[in-house]
Amino acid sequence: MMTNASEWITRNVSRLRPGAGTDADAKAAGAKPAVDGAKPAKAPKATTGPRPLAERLEATLRRHGEALAPRALRRALADLQAVIDPRVSEVEAGRRAHAVVQWYAGRELDERRDIWLLMSERFAPDVKKVSSARDRHQAAEGTADEGQAEVHLRRALVSPRARLLQRFAIDPDGMRFLVDLRAQLLPHLKSDRRLLPLDAELEHLFSTWFDVAFLDLRRISWDSPASLIEKLIQYEAVHDIKSWADVKNRLDSDRRCYGFFHPRLPNTPLIFVEVALVDRISDGIVPLLDEAAEPVKADRATTAIFYSISNTQDGLRGVSFGDSLIKRVVETLQEELPRLKVFATLSPIPGFRGWLARQADTLLPRLDEKRQADLGRVIGSLPPTAERLLAAAEEGAALDARSPVRQFLMNAAAEYLGRATADGKPVDPVARFHLGNGARVERLNWAGDPSPKGVKQSYGLMVNYLYDLRRLDKHRTLLAQGKVAVSGDVDDLFLKG
Repeated sequence: MMTNASEWITRNVSRLRPGAGTDADAKAAGAKPAVDGAKPAKAPKATTGPRPLAERLEATLRRHGEALAPRALRRALADLQAVIDPRVSEVEAGRRAHAVVQWYAGRELDERRDIWLLMSERFAPDVKKVSSARDRHQAAEGTADEGQAEVHLRRALVSPRARLLQRFAIDPDGMRFLVDLRAQLLPHLKSDRRLLPLDAELEHLFSTWFDVAFLDLRRISWDSPASLIEKLIQYEAVHDIKSWADVKNRLDSDRRCYGFFHPRLPNTPLIFVEVALVDRISDGIVPLLDEAAEPVKADRATTAIFYSISNTQDGLRGVSFGDSLIKRVVETLQEELPRLKVFATLSPIPGFRGWLARQADTLLPRLDEKRQADLGRVIGSLPPTAERLLAAAEEGAALDARSPVRQFLMNAAAEYLGRATADGKPVDPVARFHLGNGARVERLNWAGDPSPKGVKQSYGLMVNYLYDLRRLDKHRTLLAQGKVAVSGDVDDLFLKG
């Protein structure tokens, strides 16, 4: 018996070690190793890939590469199930959820992934109940029982997972926990599709919990708490804030900053917009960020320029409240400053450079013969090639208005913003946001952002999107038809070929 036990341990534990499948492992498993170059006998086939969660929960030993041991995994599942125990009160459920949150905070990333898997797979809707309810609904279509059958189907589709997440939200810190959980979860969805149901559940709940009806619009000023201004510095995603003098300039008398706040995250702006009050549509970011510039008298300004809009919570990706933020800010500004008549952006074009690198070969032949010849002479290639063009574009800041390279870059940027679409939507993420809100592409600005970031994104080009309050719905309708609203100046820049 002792020998048999020893053989069993040797045979099975060897499979858990990295590098299982060598001659040594084959020998331990009872297979003969290679002798004098002979082909070794086949060892038992090793299991590849991660074990299903159900198998891990039934196991005794943890395999190499697995985070939580089976016993710890079962304990975590029991703790999660206790949170949604129908026999306990909401208060007790919240206490149990808080205990899970505290335990989770001390886990490493791979251990947290196991918790995500438990939430995703072990708290799914009952498949049999869903199937039965769906059959009942289909059978009731067109009858007096259809409404009741729909209610039955809706109830069957509600997962224990939703109830679990709702119980976590009871705790004062629960909302922060869930938002951070999803932020950490999102990068892993492509590599592990088992997590998709948990992500979908969180996004659905967040779309309800963070509806704009429940958000507060607040102005952020120099008199706001220092902790809030520090968050402004931390989350600024468009034009980095370099110093306290920089942030003070952005909160000066001719500037405005507004953010949306949720009652459960009271000191964190979910999204914020920075506004410059000026006398005309701005064509460059440098004057707006110039700390030495004299402030404009706010009550004399005619134009509001939205020059930075930053989402602060990765965990709220897919939850749209940016368009509502702009509408609310416009209404607030109009009440405070009745002279304001023009509302526009000064926006980056983050995807332009990469798009042009892929599309230059197809755009160049659309130039007429004269323009091809002019461009070719400048870049040293007749006909002009994409490689030479892109190399010449690196000198963007030094190109004057008559440069064929500069003119072509302006043409290409117009094509990118006004015609490049995917599934009927603009391919540029910033364009997709503003055009989806009813704005139009108003003007392209050469060297609008000469910073290294601006050059890297778009050779320094920036764009103004105009919010014509009387035509927002018209522009949305055009976009739904696959057409982008552009000004006459931008239309003139389209390539004709």
